[in-house]
Amino acid sequence: MKIPKPVSKRLSMYYRCLEKLKDEGIDVVSSKELAERLDIKPSQVRKDLSYFGEFGKRGVGYHVDFLIENLEKILGIKEEWNIAIIGAGNIGRALSNYVGLREKGFKVVAVFDKDDGKVGKEIAEGIKVLHIKDLDRVVKEKNVKIGIIAVPASAAQEVAEALEKAGVSGILNFAPIKIKTSIPVEEVDISSSLRTLTFEIIRKHPTKGKK
Repeated sequence: MKIPKPVSKRLSMYYRCLEKLKDEGIDVVSSKELAERLDIKPSQVRKDLSYFGEFGKRGVGYHVDFLIENLEKILGIKEEWNIAIIGAGNIGRALSNYVGLREKGFKVVAVFDKDDGKVGKEIAEGIKVLHIKDLDRVVKEKNVKIGIIAVPASAAQEVAEALEKAGVSGILNFAPIKIKTSIPVEEVDISSSLRTLTFEIIRKHPTKGKK
C-alpha cells in the first residue's frame, strides 16, 4: 500500500504530541483531543493511523503508551541511523555539531567535501572532513543509511547520484533544487518555508507586511 507523503509528516506530529501527553500524565486520548491539539480534523487522525492498523477503540480512544510504541516502530525511532553529510560549509558544520540529532537516533559519522582546503580539518568533535572521492568506501564501512546534501544547487544532482550509487537508503536535501533519484528524498527548502510563514503572518495581520 502506498502511503501519501503528508501522512508521514503528520505521524511525526502525532508522536511529538503523544510524548507531551505522556509527560502530562494522560493515559488515553481520543482522536478529537489529538486533532484539537494539532489543529486538524479527527477524521484525518483516524484515517492516517488506519494505514498502519487498528490502534484505538470506538468510544474509548487511543492508549498513549501503546500508540507511542507503535509509532516508534513505524518511524524507526528506536533505531540508530548513520548519516553522511556532503558539504563542509555552514550548513554541514552546523548539522555535524547539532547534538539534537544524536539524541533522536541520528548519528553523523562522516562529512565530505571536494575542497582540498577543508579535507582533513576537524569539523566536529571526532569528525574530520573527508574527500568526496572516498564516499563509496566510507558509506559501506560505516553503514551509512542517510545522506545529507549541503552543497550548492549546481552540484546537488551529481551528489545525489553519487550517494545513491554508494548505497544510502535516503537523502535529505538542503540544496535549493529538486533532485531526482530512485530512493526516498526529503527536500528542505528554507526560503519556501519562510514564504509560507510570511503569507500566514500577512493573512493574520494584514498590516505586518506593509511598509
